[in-house]
Amino acid sequence: MRQNACCIGLQKRRDMVHRIIEWSLRNRFIVLVMAAAMFAWGIFAVKKNPIDAIPDLSENQVIVFTEWMGRGPQLIEDQITYPLVTNLQGLPKIKYVRGTSMFGMSFIYIIFNDNVDIYWARERVLERLSTISRTLPTGVTPQLGPDGTGVGHILWYTLDAPEMDLGEQRALQDWYVKFALQNVEGVSEIASFGGFQKQYQITVDPNKLLYYKLSVAEVINAVRANNNESGGRKFELSDIGYIIKTSGYLKSIAEIENIPVKTQNSIPVRVSDIAAVQMTGETRLGIFDQDGQGERVGGIVVMRYSENAAAVIDKVKAKMQEVAKGFPQGVKFDIVYDRGELIKESVDSIRHTLIEEMIVVSIVVIIFLFHWRSALSIIIQIPVTLAASFILLNAFGISSNIMSLTGIALAIGVIVDNGIIMSENAYKHLAERYMQWQDEQKNK
Repeated sequence: MRQNACCIGLQKRRDMVHRIIEWSLRNRFIVLVMAAAMFAWGIFAVKKNPIDAIPDLSENQVIVFTEWMGRGPQLIEDQITYPLVTNLQGLPKIKYVRGTSMFGMSFIYIIFNDNVDIYWARERVLERLSTISRTLPTGVTPQLGPDGTGVGHILWYTLDAPEMDLGEQRALQDWYVKFALQNVEGVSEIASFGGFQKQYQITVDPNKLLYYKLSVAEVINAVRANNNESGGRKFELSDIGYIIKTSGYLKSIAEIENIPVKTQNSIPVRVSDIAAVQMTGETRLGIFDQDGQGERVGGIVVMRYSENAAAVIDKVKAKMQEVAKGFPQGVKFDIVYDRGELIKESVDSIRHTLIEEMIVVSIVVIIFLFHWRSALSIIIQIPVTLAASFILLNAFGISSNIMSLTGIALAIGVIVDNGIIMSENAYKHLAERYMQWQDEQKNK
């Protein structure tokens, strides 16, 4: 019974294949139009398909970064990492949550299922963080990492500015270059590195604090209260409206030194009486040296999820040319790492391989079949199938990279196999019928 059922099923499949072949032969024009339409659709898909050198195999994750400077890893683990990990584990469509604690910083990695939209996942994390934040220590605010992956670093650059000190270069990077490049479509973040971040530092003398009976908290509160702007009100005088406001933002070292901390015997104790004020750079944990020629300031361009790396790089470079027009004399960009060159070389190499393979396969088919119409019908399958494969790449969100294009190159031999088999089968049946016809002619 089973054998009969298998034979019946096999016969049905054969009949279906025969009907498809018969319909195709009777409607050649429709088949050619469908093939041309698919080829045109494939050409459009090739132009639309994102290009990158390497596939993005990173996990579908959202990073939560929390900073609490001056605290040890154990305290960070107990009061920040552990509460965040335990509260974020109940999110929908989540795989697992990882937490890392280090000096002054906490990192939480929330891994979602692969089919989850990354921006939907970021919204769920933000909703949960809004309820968790009030349980964390005062002044601690968790924030989301950039919407990019580990392979999203598509371009590194430095500022070639021999006449500027590192503090001025970092200020130029943070307050001019960074804001301009972040507006480029497809860019998630511009991460600055190198140089000095300028800041005002107040170095308190503990002996003077003890003499004036002050605490560090009182000094901090006095500086914070005086570095503020408060609003007034509107009043009318002689039918004219006036708006009163106060501007209290600190703008120089002298203003900080003149801040009163406490009054003793009607004499104000100022910051300059108990501390030294200076402008200097933030404490650094490392430096960026380029080619052993000295320190440099620069930035890293991070690409968003599922963007076309080649297109984003071109847009960033075009924006760099505009930004460079506003640089001081003698300052220019120096590109350290450019994935665009790697993408171009990789894709060109695969493209040349595909063309060479198509030519070789075509020659082999022509030599073995020795019939140009049969060879042409097989050779036409190669570009049509290659173009159609990009339709599927776009449908599944796969970019044109070394792995995907190499897979297509390896499949060219398989593409022509079915055509060769069908042609040989047709030749066999035609030869048998021709032999039968000859026998019938001899018998007559």
